[in-house]
Amino acid sequence: QVQLAESGRGLVQARGSLRVSCAASGRTFRTYAMGWFRQAPGKEREFVAAISRNSGSRYYGDSVKGRFTISRDNDKNMMYLQMNSLKPEDTAVYYCAVRGNSDHYSRPAAYSYWGQGTQVTVSS
Repeated sequence: QVQLAESGRGLVQARGSLRVSCAASGRTFRTYAMGWFRQAPGKEREFVAAISRNSGSRYYGDSVKGRFTISRDNDKNMMYLQMNSLKPEDTAVYYCAVRGNSDHYSRPAAYSYWGQGTQVTVSS
């Protein structure tokens, strides 16, 4: 069992920056690949970024590529999403998640554990 807690919710102006964090419980954090997703009202959950266990591989959704950076600190059981050049369309609840199977990293079905989410609002 893994418990996840996101933090860093905020209201930021367009073109601004924000970092959201994900704290994970358990001693096996370093054995899990992880991901970030987001969901805006009335829309499906969207893949944002994914990172392998040792940070050797990182993947991004097309809408955030070049603006967002995913990272993790296995010693602290933490994962981060640095968001730059934010746009109003980035407004959503952001969720961190733990990979649970070999399904494609961009699919929510690949993830077994989810946090409660943190709200990010970007004003124009």
